[in-house]
Amino acid sequence: MLMLGDNVFRGNLGDVTDRQREDRADAAFLVEEVPYEEASRYGVLDTNEYGEVVEVVEKPDDPPSNLVMTGFYTFTPAIFHACHLVQPSDRGEYELPDAIDLLIQSGRTIDAIRLDGWRIDVGYPEDRNRAEERLDKLEAGEEPEADDEVDEAVVDN
Repeated sequence: MLMLGDNVFRGNLGDVTDRQREDRADAAFLVEEVPYEEASRYGVLDTNEYGEVVEVVEKPDDPPSNLVMTGFYTFTPAIFHACHLVQPSDRGEYELPDAIDLLIQSGRTIDAIRLDGWRIDVGYPEDRNRAEERLDKLEAGEEPEADDEVDEAVVDN
């Protein structure tokens, strides 16, 4: 299991681990739709007409969709072999989405589970205050609402 440290989640993380066990998938991860103009900040999924993931691209200039990886993953040991095969990206980094894409291209089973709840990527300074407000509400026993601004801007593919 891997959870990126720059995200705050309130949602169905257990669905990812449950689905991977049930399907015996080599990778399972949580995904969400974001406003299209923000998709290039993330690993973006391209799906076919059946909703199957056919490619994952890290921070593309021209995203194939607005469906992005959230930073919560489960893997089998197959990911380690894929990571060894990954070459540095144009940005000079070894990208996890490139390793996941190698799994996809080699025919491995991949499950993308839609986020039921909310996530804030606190790797961006403008989002830190939103995350703190939501966490303060949780601590006070309130249930913070999903960000209406983001929800209204989501492009449905």
